[in-house]
Amino acid sequence: MSNVDHNYEKAYLREKAARDELERLLEDKTRALFNANQALEEKVELLQNQQAVLMQTEKMATLGTLSAGVAHEINNPLAYVTSNLESISYLKPTLVTLLQLAQKQMSQSITEQEVVETITKLDSALSLEFILEDLDELLDDTHEGLKRISAIVTNLLSFARPKNNLMAMSDVTESLDGAIKLLTNQLKNSKVECIKEGLPLTYCNLSAINQVFVNLLLNAKYACDLMTEQYPHIIVKLFADTEHIYIEIVDNGYGMNDETMNRIFEPFYTTKPVGQGTGMGMAIVYSIIKEHKGDIYIESSIQQGSLIRCSLPILPEPDSDLEKG
Repeated sequence: MSNVDHNYEKAYLREKAARDELERLLEDKTRALFNANQALEEKVELLQNQQAVLMQTEKMATLGTLSAGVAHEINNPLAYVTSNLESISYLKPTLVTLLQLAQKQMSQSITEQEVVETITKLDSALSLEFILEDLDELLDDTHEGLKRISAIVTNLLSFARPKNNLMAMSDVTESLDGAIKLLTNQLKNSKVECIKEGLPLTYCNLSAINQVFVNLLLNAKYACDLMTEQYPHIIVKLFADTEHIYIEIVDNGYGMNDETMNRIFEPFYTTKPVGQGTGMGMAIVYSIIKEHKGDIYIESSIQQGSLIRCSLPILPEPDSDLEKG
């Protein structure tokens, strides 16, 4: 073998060894990157699960603060449903006697004279005209009371039930309406003014947005309660431009100082007395708005009230084929 061939073989072997080493390094790096990516995905999933648990815990804490008001809200229609049923029970003997009388007449086991005499006695004891006039009203009021109780329970379940980040094309106005219904008793001593423009549908988690409204309205109500010398006034505005939907809540409450505004989104930070707040309300609001790729703007000063504006981008429903690809 010539020197040229020998040198060529040595160069080839060096190049092959270098290439093999590079391939080994590339394989090691790829494996390490894959393992790191797997670990990161597991951590992200764990954080998402922990966040979902935290949001659900905050919901339960909020429901705890609402429990007395909800009990009162249910007790009102329940009281007149109970009263109406007692009235219907009072009318029952007369109605049963009339039905039995009708059966006897159909079977011809009673004379016409006996029918007239029995009806006359019933009418003198309890006016049949009164029964006719009162029965429809009793039944209508009872039905309306049960509908109100059903609506209250439905709103509670809708708020409390975990939705597992269900995203869909939705109207954000529905979340505001649900929150107002849920907080009817809490806000009954406040003037709540809702200014709603027609909104476009957007791809969002309507249950999560509902929680945003509930937390913001409860905070506004608490701030207003601190200003005992004036009547609480909360203005809720829903409007949109070509790219964003805006949620704006303005109150004439106590307002916030610079420290509170700087720390308002910190988990567990609260200005409420012990037992009245978890310190997670605004942290949850921030998390939900950011998950929807939105922003929050706050303007406030002591004894001048607060303005909180959330902006949500108007998102189209993702193409399912693209998502699969």
